[in-house]
Amino acid sequence: MSSYVIGLTGGIACGKSNLSRALREAGACVIDADEISRALTEKDGAALPALREAFGDGIFSGDELDRRALALMVFGNEKNMERLNGILHPMIFAEMDARLDACEGIAVLEVPLLYECGLEKKCDEVWCAYVPQKEQVRRLCKRAGIGTKEALQRVHSQMSPLKKAHLADRVIRTGGTKEESARQVLELYREVILKRTAPGEK
Repeated sequence: MSSYVIGLTGGIACGKSNLSRALREAGACVIDADEISRALTEKDGAALPALREAFGDGIFSGDELDRRALALMVFGNEKNMERLNGILHPMIFAEMDARLDACEGIAVLEVPLLYECGLEKKCDEVWCAYVPQKEQVRRLCKRAGIGTKEALQRVHSQMSPLKKAHLADRVIRTGGTKEESARQVLELYREVILKRTAPGEK
């Protein structure tokens, strides 16, 4: 059985990680673009030399990337964001492809910028985690310890969650508890399993 690929997307702080955790525990092969990005940018990460060359020593604390300094430099600055994506995206996509090749059964591509990068073309269907922007900003402020203005810059650097929801095949409203959100995504996952194992399906 070849892999059936589900794209999992949504705006920043919309609850994707909770959904992917539930799917991973249920047996899905989850490929997390943010996890790959963090590995590329941690100490001695493969992306650090190119980032230093592109943005200078100001985004580093010694040999380690200062993620807050980088965020302040790229969010709200389209040119710098394009430069950052030009460095990271090819590395991330190559690793995602390698992991996808190793998956069997149902694979989940957890990618915040799925539509922005055209990766929906790799997917058999797309699921979108969604909360209204007001709740998105509240969560981001709390999680990142930042103010509303900086949170809005980060939110507006991506396609709006509402537009992603309109484009997606299925929408998971994540405004309730983590347990409620997990139940929704696991119900969708069970539907895919049943569809995949039905007579005549491949």
